[in-house]
Amino acid sequence: MTGKTINIAVFADVQNIYYTTREAFKRSFNYRKLWDDLSARGNIVSANAYAIDRGDQRQIQFQNTLRKIGFNVQLKPFIQRSDGSAKGDWDVGITIDVMRIAPSVDHVILLSGDGDFDLLMRHVKSEHLVVTEAYGVQALSADSLIAQVDSFHPIGPELLMA
Repeated sequence: MTGKTINIAVFADVQNIYYTTREAFKRSFNYRKLWDDLSARGNIVSANAYAIDRGDQRQIQFQNTLRKIGFNVQLKPFIQRSDGSAKGDWDVGITIDVMRIAPSVDHVILLSGDGDFDLLMRHVKSEHLVVTEAYGVQALSADSLIAQVDSFHPIGPELLMA
């Protein structure tokens, strides 16, 4: 691929990244730093961040920051069940969006350590011949996902907010 611009699609499972970086490091992920790193590697043709809409002012501010960076923020309403549990899963939405764009990009980059995405990454790698990468907190990322991607990038201090 020397001389060719690499077209990159980025898919951020915001809840997964938020909770895993908070649990492991007590710090937030630095989406701007990631964007800068990926932009230096190629052309980001699509970047989606999937989040839950709770209507919280801090969350709205964070979502606006993601938009300013360049992410298309996809929101689902927060659903509180009568038994006290909550629902707000974007796995199917992320999967559909990855499947749609995979034929037209060179790299698919997933920000999530969720093992539910292992089959998806294996499929787009084998069927569409794209390079697959995932970013996640090493200790909290599924071995099955790590095994399926071409490159796994453990989130460390260099990708966290100060």
